[in-house]
Amino acid sequence: MMKNDYFTYRVTWSVEDNEYVGLCSEFPGLSWLASNQNAALTGIRQVVSDVVEDMRTNGEDIPEPLATKNYSGRFIVRIPPELHKELVFEAQEAGISLNRLASDKLGRIH
Repeated sequence: MMKNDYFTYRVTWSVEDNEYVGLCSEFPGLSWLASNQNAALTGIRQVVSDVVEDMRTNGEDIPEPLATKNYSGRFIVRIPPELHKELVFEAQEAGISLNRLASDKLGRIH
């Protein structure tokens, strides 16, 4: 299986173009328009394949597929001080850490 198969592809409807658009998360500047979903996916996969081959030829770094990256589970978020205070109070009243409260709230979004 080629590394290109590990990239994150998505097909969505474009109201503006009145067609399906194929996208690749690792290459946000690339897209492919088509009249049906399968053709949009096939098109974007081919474009990515061509770009990756060109990058290899030119000795450029190829993005690592999101699916194969290792994630620490840690990231820093900046929020307004008022929201920080509000969340600290909410966590304290719930008897949990601020980290646990934030993690629970983010988990509900998903």
